[in-house]
Amino acid sequence: MKSRNWVRLFLSTLLVGGVATSIIGFLLKWEEYKELFITFDVLEILSVLFWLFGVGLIFSVISQMGFFAYLTIHRFGLGIFRSTSLWNIAQILLIIFVLFDLVYFRYQLFSKENEALTSYLLIAGYVFIVGLIVAFMKRKDTNKEAFVPALFFMIVVTVIEWFPALRVNEEDWLLLMLIPIQICNAYQLLMLPKFLQQKRS
Repeated sequence: MKSRNWVRLFLSTLLVGGVATSIIGFLLKWEEYKELFITFDVLEILSVLFWLFGVGLIFSVISQMGFFAYLTIHRFGLGIFRSTSLWNIAQILLIIFVLFDLVYFRYQLFSKENEALTSYLLIAGYVFIVGLIVAFMKRKDTNKEAFVPALFFMIVVTVIEWFPALRVNEEDWLLLMLIPIQICNAYQLLMLPKFLQQKRS
């Protein structure tokens, strides 16, 4: 890919991350922020928007680091296993482990007395479902061999990128970081072929 197209992908992903975080941030704390809109406090709204957009840029950079790291790891994996099917099996096993870890170890670390496992299962289920949807979209856009790598990226790499919020374990931060990272990851995964086509054209 030409450096110009890499820059375009980088900048567009930054914009996606900033906008997504701004929207998600206002939605998550709407009860807190709606008074600003009712009173039409423009300066305060712009202040909050500026902060959320800046946080979104950070999330976007984390997402892009994870994406380029995975592109490298994927090539290494294919080289080490010397077989796409064996590498896919390894990725599937890692997906299962990460989803299990996302439920069991988080429950062990953060659950309160007599707290049900339900909320921990729901968040892992949400990550899995979003991963499946994006992986099916990637498969449809390219080929069936892209399904497992896309699923691995959308689950395993997303959870690794999400780790700072997982350590804090505050609900608002969990969702504020997770959803924009998923959006940025999906955007890069689905848009990369289009930027590659720009190179050939």
